[in-house]
Amino acid sequence: MPTTKQLLTSVQMARFVAQGFLRLDGVVPQELNDDALAALSTGIPEVSYGTPLAGAFAQDTFIHRLLALPEVAGALESLVGPHPTVDHHAVHVREPHEGNAQALHADAIIDVRPDAFDVQLMYYPHEVTPAMGGTLSVPGSHLRRVNETDVGRVQNLRGQTRLACPAGTVVLVHHGIWHSGRRNDTERRRYMYKLRCNPTVPQVRLWDTSDLHDPAVTAELGTYFPWYETATARLEIHNRVLLWRALTGDDTFDIDYWVTRVRNRPALRSHA
Repeated sequence: MPTTKQLLTSVQMARFVAQGFLRLDGVVPQELNDDALAALSTGIPEVSYGTPLAGAFAQDTFIHRLLALPEVAGALESLVGPHPTVDHHAVHVREPHEGNAQALHADAIIDVRPDAFDVQLMYYPHEVTPAMGGTLSVPGSHLRRVNETDVGRVQNLRGQTRLACPAGTVVLVHHGIWHSGRRNDTERRRYMYKLRCNPTVPQVRLWDTSDLHDPAVTAELGTYFPWYETATARLEIHNRVLLWRALTGDDTFDIDYWVTRVRNRPALRSHA
């Protein structure tokens, strides 16, 4: 098994900034998935807020081995840096035929940092079929701040995704994305392991920037989603540009001059 971290590309980072999540389908070996399922059924160790991620989990745990996978380690470092800390972690279970679903919501709305973000790692150790109640998320919603379940009355939005994936899939999400756990209509219990990580370094050019000027980067950042309103969609693009400027350290980047226009502050000049 390769051990070298696989950092994200600029195109992948731009996709994360636009969509609010990044999927790594089937990246976890089946042996590790089996060990994870056994551990999740019995419980996981407590970890205090602020614990350095590197020392939070014993080497013989599935969590330590999961985080050491090159794709996972590289993606986390690209998003939150080389020395993140643990915010919290938890096991999410959807029981067979439980008959209800979680309300659509966003986590930690009091966190309104415009130039930084936490990442929530969601790991699915077994196959998730459409009937198993996979996590629903709304692409492009992460930069539109809502107060937790203020969007809970919304049942469906155009373009929402209801996760169906192979065993060993990891999804990395921005802490602000709108999401919910759907009901499980099968005979099998569904497990998901969630780990939220906090950065400890500025989140500036932490990924492989060799393709930073690829036109595909701007194309990703300019993506529209079906649920966007015509007018306010522009605000979503504006907010993405601000985040991309922060992540790259490039205050000149723009799409259709939307940020450049609103930041135009000509200095007052004295007249001789």
